[in-house]
Amino acid sequence: MPLVVDASIAASWYFPDEENERSDKILDSLEDDTVLVPVLFWFEVRNLLIMGERRRRSTTRTAAEFLNWLATLPIQHASLPDSSRGLELARRHQLTFYDAAYLELAQRERLPLATLDKQLAAAARVEGVSLIAS
Repeated sequence: MPLVVDASIAASWYFPDEENERSDKILDSLEDDTVLVPVLFWFEVRNLLIMGERRRRSTTRTAAEFLNWLATLPIQHASLPDSSRGLELARRHQLTFYDAAYLELAQRERLPLATLDKQLAAAARVEGVSLIAS
């Protein structure tokens, strides 16, 4: 079954100190599943790589290798969200609009959401969105 994955999951795939069993299981499931992400995911992943370099948690080489590896995964970018719905979710649950974009996508496509973000997971539960790795 396809699923929505947020950048916290990608971060756990990249940074050794953030690796965990739940996100590893999601990665293993991608042999049979696909991932749907908002366009925002493209930017968030690159931002976490840059921040990792600035904080000396990674290098430009490991970032490039990760992006090459990530490109091999079955990740599809969704169409732009309904802006008013995203704003409504962000306001209702005190989320950033970025996090609300993942929740909006999971709701719109009726897909489970994989996140390690506690606030986003709590909002998903309230909205009746199935969670993976929460």
